[in-house]
Amino acid sequence: MRSRSVADVFVSYTSEDRVVAQQIARGLEGAGFSVWWDRHIHGGVDFTTEIQRQLNAARIVVVLWSSSSLDSKWVRDEAQQARDENKLIPVRLDGVQPPLGFRQAQSLDFSGWNGDSQVETFANLVASARHLIGPPPQGVPLTDRPTAAPSRGAGRGKTILIGGTVLSLALAYFVGDKLWLSQQVATEQPVAAVASTIVPVAAAISEKSIAVLPFTDMSEKKDQEFLADGMAEEILNLLAQVPDLLVPARTSSFYFKGKPTKIPDIARELGVAHVLEGSVRRAGDHLRVTAQLVRADNGYHLWSETYDRDLQDVFKVQDDIANEVVQALQIKFTGGELSRRKGGTPNLEAYQSYLQAMSAVNQNSRESLDAADVNLEQAIKLDPGYGMAWNALSTVVSMKTDNVWLDPTEGWERVRQLAQHALLLSPDLAEAHARLQWVYMSWDWDWAAAEAEGRLALAIDPMNPVALLAAGRLSATLGRWDDSESQLRAALVRDPLNPYLIWNLGFTQYRAGRFAESEGLYRKLLELEPGFLWTHSYLAKTLLAQGKPEPALAMVQQEADEATRLWFLPIFLQADGRQVEADEALQAQIAQWADTGAFFVAMTYAYRGDHDRALEWLERAYQQKDASLDEIVGEPLFKNIADDPRYKAFLRKMKLPE
Repeated sequence: MRSRSVADVFVSYTSEDRVVAQQIARGLEGAGFSVWWDRHIHGGVDFTTEIQRQLNAARIVVVLWSSSSLDSKWVRDEAQQARDENKLIPVRLDGVQPPLGFRQAQSLDFSGWNGDSQVETFANLVASARHLIGPPPQGVPLTDRPTAAPSRGAGRGKTILIGGTVLSLALAYFVGDKLWLSQQVATEQPVAAVASTIVPVAAAISEKSIAVLPFTDMSEKKDQEFLADGMAEEILNLLAQVPDLLVPARTSSFYFKGKPTKIPDIARELGVAHVLEGSVRRAGDHLRVTAQLVRADNGYHLWSETYDRDLQDVFKVQDDIANEVVQALQIKFTGGELSRRKGGTPNLEAYQSYLQAMSAVNQNSRESLDAADVNLEQAIKLDPGYGMAWNALSTVVSMKTDNVWLDPTEGWERVRQLAQHALLLSPDLAEAHARLQWVYMSWDWDWAAAEAEGRLALAIDPMNPVALLAAGRLSATLGRWDDSESQLRAALVRDPLNPYLIWNLGFTQYRAGRFAESEGLYRKLLELEPGFLWTHSYLAKTLLAQGKPEPALAMVQQEADEATRLWFLPIFLQADGRQVEADEALQAQIAQWADTGAFFVAMTYAYRGDHDRALEWLERAYQQKDASLDEIVGEPLFKNIADDPRYKAFLRKMKLPE
């Protein structure tokens, strides 16, 4: 038997730094080095033994020091061995210094690195590697490179190792896994190319990628739409479990539903090489499902199948189709048989109610969230053990509370109870941990508890868009702008058209002072979801920050919800020189928000430079437990009082960075 191969470079990092570590590993591969990571562990191999073998054999160990990895026993142990063997290259990600005992080696500063392997920052790493081991080997056969396997994940705490080499699977049309996290394009795109301006555009689309489109309802009465949607969604969720297979999430894949967009265009916007489409036809209790796999760039049909089943067997049909697709794609399993999503239901009617609810959630309006609430209550009534429905209900209640449509005390406590109940039913539901993280962040202001809950979510599913969204929002709350951007962009790789991800990335860029980038994101979001609440108001803030008061005022006046419009209207009127109207709007703001939104009144007074009243209203917001206080760090509209010692003391009381 041929011995398992070893690589030149071993990259050590924590799960929080996954995206930048992946970019570093891919860049090193592009420079000619072979790189090992834990996902290259073969099935049946003891992962602890294999990790140690690779660490021992590596000629270089690149250790990524960050605020997260400083506390990691695993990273420290690996760094210590590398230091003792004179093969350590330390890299600093977020400005932190390596721990004591590791500072004698010159470290490379990657703070603010954007993933570009052509810049001087990365060139220094390549030069350091070549200095240690000489030029990279040439002509290494692909079959001598390590092959992919599932991450060891929580089996090693929060530390994961990464490296990427060309896969050696003997697949008919899969040769390698190309980089799918790279640079964001700066050029403007038409509406059809929204996704490519939001997420980093891949240097080349990975062959191991597939988008599952909504299935077409071919029933005579055209009354099986949600059955068709459910079929596609379950296939999508099953395929998403396949290691190394990129599957855009439902929000993005279903964006094209009902739109006359051609398959090559859809595939290009979602960054995939293959598209699965199909149809559902119901006649009485008989169900026929047809699915076909299409190669996106040339339109060739690679595989198709028709399934005839009784309707009560619908979930089995979904599982059959997903497994057939996997076989057709020649994906090599290493994690066992696919199974239905955690927290699912065997009740078809409950499932259809859940799908209707999720279709409404992304619209983020009062009417759509009310409709989602009703459908989720129905789903839970039909199946009280439906964990995903309980968690989705917690999400809807969270959004209503965040929009100040529910009493905050009752609302946030209900969110907590619903998420906890979802976890009681389905302990491995990453989304429920992420929702609890949101409670700790927005209501409890317990940043440590929020961080811990987020780690639990990401340990279950490191690339879960909902978990990455919560992590990105927490990073922004704490002023860690680069971390927030990295987490949100990682989520957008999986779900490039998710409006909540785009909105939060825009907000992170705004608070980081990247106003043009923020404006671009909010404008793209308006193209995707014109009625998405808060978008007009926050786009207006980016315009004001760029010294454009007149278009800012015009933009905020387009906000559909009148009460939400009052959050910022007094500021924009004053900025446009309309002082009398601004004073009137301030009085209307106080009348509307004095008891539930004191934060926005404080912001108005801060913009006016009225320190005393701004601080008085901030204290009132604190006593109200105003959830919007998690937006204060980096908010430009507070800059006029930022140097006031009382303002700094308030931030310290919130345990936020000054």
